[in-house]
Amino acid sequence: MLKFITALKTLLLGAVLATSLQAHAQTQPAINVVYHMSEGIPQASRAIGNIRNHLAADPTAKIVVVTHGAGIDFLLDGANNTAGQSFAGAIGDLAAKGVEFRVCNNTLVARNIDPAKVAMEAKVVPSGVSEVARLQAREGYAYLRP
Repeated sequence: MLKFITALKTLLLGAVLATSLQAHAQTQPAINVVYHMSEGIPQASRAIGNIRNHLAADPTAKIVVVTHGAGIDFLLDGANNTAGQSFAGAIGDLAAKGVEFRVCNNTLVARNIDPAKVAMEAKVVPSGVSEVARLQAREGYAYLRP
């Protein structure tokens, strides 16, 4: 009987602790993160995996991917990852999970790229670097560079 009571106490304590942790997690604000990308396809391939892992560990994270320079390449029509697979599916999947993609207009202009060639999930912003700075300084985003 003593073993039963001890087991019951342990079970109840576990249930109370689990409920308490869940309530605490629900009151915590989501973590805002900006992924900064400027290095091209190899960086984008790494970043897609990082972002998937990030969301698996913290599905409430608010993630914004800001690109400029060669970092925009994975968001252009027909872009493939380092394994030769299209980025389109991964971009669509992450966008469906709330990830936002932003592309630097200065890069588009400098490289003479038509904005219509940018993935429909992405938003064009005036400047990629200023967008990263704004998100960090004014909106409190944590900075990650894959």
